[in-house]
Amino acid sequence: QVQLLESGGGLVQAGGSLRLSCAASGRTFNIDNMAWYRQAPGKEREFVAVIAWRGGGTNYRDSVKGRFTIARNNANTMYLQMNNLKPEDMATYYCKAGDGSQDYWGQGTQVTVSS
Repeated sequence: QVQLLESGGGLVQAGGSLRLSCAASGRTFNIDNMAWYRQAPGKEREFVAVIAWRGGGTNYRDSVKGRFTIARNNANTMYLQMNNLKPEDMATYYCKAGDGSQDYWGQGTQVTVSS
C-alpha cells in the first residue's frame, strides 16, 4: 500500500502562484509514476501532469503547459508549481501514484482562484 498526503492548496488571486506537495509513504519502492489530477464542481476529474518516478520524464495537459511544473525530490515527495493561475484552474487537486498494478489517490487539496 502507498499512502499519499497533499498540501499547499489555498486561495490566490488570478495571476498568482501556489505550490502543491504530495508526500508518499508506505511501499514507495514500487512507484513508477506520480501524477496530479483535478476536479472542479460538476465536472469530471481530469489529468493535469505526470512524472516518471525513476527517469523524471514529464507530461502536461495543454492548458497548463508553460504555467505549471511538476517535480519530485529524493524523499518521495512530488510538487506542482502553479504560476499565472487562472479562474479555470480552480478545483480540488488530487495526487495519484501508480505502481504498475494499482493506483493510489490522496484526499485532495482545494485550489481557489479569485478573478
